[in-house]
Amino acid sequence: MSTLTANQRKALPKTAFAGPVRSYPVNDRAHAANAKARASQQYKAGRLSKSQRDRIDSRANTVLSR
Repeated sequence: MSTLTANQRKALPKTAFAGPVRSYPVNDRAHAANAKARASQQYKAGRLSKSQRDRIDSRANTVLSR
């Protein structure tokens, strides 16, 4: 997965993030796959609701299906 610098992350549009408060960037396939994995971990740990996890998965799946 490519690393995002702070400046690159700030430059991404709001639509490039799947989670709340500009979390879980899904700007490319690698970040989308990582977002799904991390969202699943956070859901299992009780830090994300099912609806938040589903939204992240949906946004990531859109990027992964391109």
